[in-house]
Amino acid sequence: MSLRHEIRANHLKPAAELAERVLLPGDPHRALMVAQHLLEAPKMFNHHRGLWGYTGVAPDGEPLTVQSTGMGGPSAAIVVEELIALGAARLVRIGTCGALAGDLELGALLAVAEVLPCDGTSTALGAGERLHPDRELLERLAADGARPATVASTDLFYDPRTEQAAAWLEDGAVAVEMEAATVFAVAQRRGVRAACVLGVTDVSQANGALRAGPQRIEEIGLRVGEAGYSSLRIR
Repeated sequence: MSLRHEIRANHLKPAAELAERVLLPGDPHRALMVAQHLLEAPKMFNHHRGLWGYTGVAPDGEPLTVQSTGMGGPSAAIVVEELIALGAARLVRIGTCGALAGDLELGALLAVAEVLPCDGTSTALGAGERLHPDRELLERLAADGARPATVASTDLFYDPRTEQAAAWLEDGAVAVEMEAATVFAVAQRRGVRAACVLGVTDVSQANGALRAGPQRIEEIGLRVGEAGYSSLRIR
């Protein structure tokens, strides 16, 4: 029996067709914004457990689903497993991140070329020292202007470990986020294609951290949605 069919959709309750290609924001509100921005006549695919998802026709005339994963690896693992069980084959996480490197500015777009799996979920799934996306999807993200980068995935948004950022930087990571390692680990196990594009919403300054305001975060969310769709676009 295929591994894909061992998983049931226990948490997603499809109310519309699922597209073979899926954008994965963490935030349900971002899923709604991106769906309204990109899709013609989007229909709600899922609203169970507050994990909003939508399917509609993308600008290339083909179906596209935008499905939120929630925050962190455990939630993302459930959503991605169930999407794959339902037929998803190409998935792109469209998220936000905090800068570790000093040369990153608010709004910069990163095409994740590798992930340091510093979270419990991807580790439990057997991740090694580094995880990588689908090469073609990564190349498409980079060709459209996103900067290829190494990032770290962690379980903590509010991390009390003051030394951790320096350790991630030393290992080559320029930013930190919470779901990419899990998305890549599940995709690798299930034999589907996955990638990730991130927008920088938090940077460090000499006198503390700077976070983008709500309107700027929404703008960045739409930009990563556009970039993610472009990598999946039929050409």
